[in-house]
Amino acid sequence: MSTLPIVVLVVLCTVFTFDAKAKDGYQHFPGVFLGATHADSETDFTYTLEYEYKFSQHFGVGLVYEKINDAHHGDGITIKLASIYYHFGHDFRLGLGYGEEKIGGYHPHTENVTRVNLSYEYHFEHFSLAPSLSIDFIDGENATVFGLAFIKPF
Repeated sequence: MSTLPIVVLVVLCTVFTFDAKAKDGYQHFPGVFLGATHADSETDFTYTLEYEYKFSQHFGVGLVYEKINDAHHGDGITIKLASIYYHFGHDFRLGLGYGEEKIGGYHPHTENVTRVNLSYEYHFEHFSLAPSLSIDFIDGENATVFGLAFIKPF
């Protein structure tokens, strides 16, 4: 049995047990992203732990830790990014990140990755849902990441 569903379930239960309201004034925005990455005519399941610290109404900084286990023909990819975010409109967020992509397998190697991200947050009483679309630029190639983030502000 894969440990991924258990890890995701534990993280989601932990995130959603805090008693906070998703409204203005919170500075910490941890989240779990579930989606897919499309690159080189392959689409693979993607899961991410993310965190944003919002230091003003419009700006924040964050960290992203992403796993794509089946990418690169099963070798797997781990992405680590630092990002800056600009919040505009009522619930839109635009992000720009930079970090590294580590490819596993018999010939592991690391490449630089730049990410542009756009998401829209739907606020509920205790959490937010954010459909998200990202474009990664890696060594002259592009990858598209899309899915849904579950965010628990406090």
